[in-house]
Amino acid sequence: MHQILDSQKEEAIPPLLRLGFRPFFLLGALFSVIAMTLWWLQLTGHLALPALSNPIWWHAHEMLFGFGSAIVAGFLLTAVQNWTGFPGLRGYRLGVIVALWLVPRLLLPLLGNHHWLLMACDLLWLPLTAFYLARPIVRVRQWRNLFFVPLLLVLTGLNASSWWLGSDWLLTEKLLIATVLLFTTLIAVMGGRVIPFFTSRATQTPKAEPLPRLERLALGSLWLLLASWIVLPMSLLQQPAWALLYGVAAITHLLRLSRWQWRATGAHPLLWSLHLSYLFIPLGLAAMGLWSLGGPLNLSTASHFLSVGVMGGMILAMMARVSLGHTGRMLTVGRAMILAFVLLFSAVLLRAVLPLLLPAQILVAWHGGAWGWILAYGLFAWVYLPILSAPRADGRPG
Repeated sequence: MHQILDSQKEEAIPPLLRLGFRPFFLLGALFSVIAMTLWWLQLTGHLALPALSNPIWWHAHEMLFGFGSAIVAGFLLTAVQNWTGFPGLRGYRLGVIVALWLVPRLLLPLLGNHHWLLMACDLLWLPLTAFYLARPIVRVRQWRNLFFVPLLLVLTGLNASSWWLGSDWLLTEKLLIATVLLFTTLIAVMGGRVIPFFTSRATQTPKAEPLPRLERLALGSLWLLLASWIVLPMSLLQQPAWALLYGVAAITHLLRLSRWQWRATGAHPLLWSLHLSYLFIPLGLAAMGLWSLGGPLNLSTASHFLSVGVMGGMILAMMARVSLGHTGRMLTVGRAMILAFVLLFSAVLLRAVLPLLLPAQILVAWHGGAWGWILAYGLFAWVYLPILSAPRADGRPG
């Protein structure tokens, strides 16, 4: 097997750099806690970051391109080992990519978003990740998984646009929403692969086989929405006609989820957290459709169904599972992680649903959403720090 490494070489590598999920999951979670805390301090007037010309840009940019991209990179650099049989990126090469990611995260609040060195680092680490992802996939000609490479490059392009167009907030906001839809599409693709499989294996129920027409309609509508948000002007995106496409996408993803044996997941936190996260895809698409009709919610509230519910929920659930499986541990979580899941889903209800029901309580929504996230990801970091920073429990490489 290609995955068998020289044990002495493996032991010479710090455990945190033995596979991509280790540094990116741990540091990404810790960074999201710090970034969300700084954002809350700015909202409440307890802190000012004068180097940032637009704190809202910083908050959105860092949660998407800082936190979200890091977790995706960690997941893909780990998964490619299972896909291809070749050892995943590790050691100093992985450390270089992590360092390029980390520098902008640490210095952006101090130096601002007009510093060329920070921008250069931030636009380099994802293409490097794409290169190391593509190399083993091309070697084994596993073209099915190669689409993640251009996906990372599109993400880099959106990141570059957010840096260069930061002063034009309306255009930047449109591209940030496009980025949320990109993550949502990626999660929908991966969710369709892993959620039915994980559910079937853990609950001993039949695996739901995909229905080709439903798959094409569900994923095709998402890809179409993503492309539209990238290329069309905002004036064309908030038109009632778009509600039909949002509605088709929402209904087909709800039907997709309904086939994945969700009723059998109640006793399995690592499963119901995945299903509940996916549920926010149709809920978020329905909210976006309501926004396009001029409904009683703004674009920020509608998009938080996807950014907090889908991204935040699915990332937390997948990190919890992948970190256990790839460190040789049983796929079970304790009360702390169950509480983390509850806190995260409470955060999205507060941030996205409360403003719809009680518009006057928007401050409660902001504060509750922020603290739900901080506590949820803080619990993850606390529980998984000793797991991600130590060698595998079974003594195997990785």
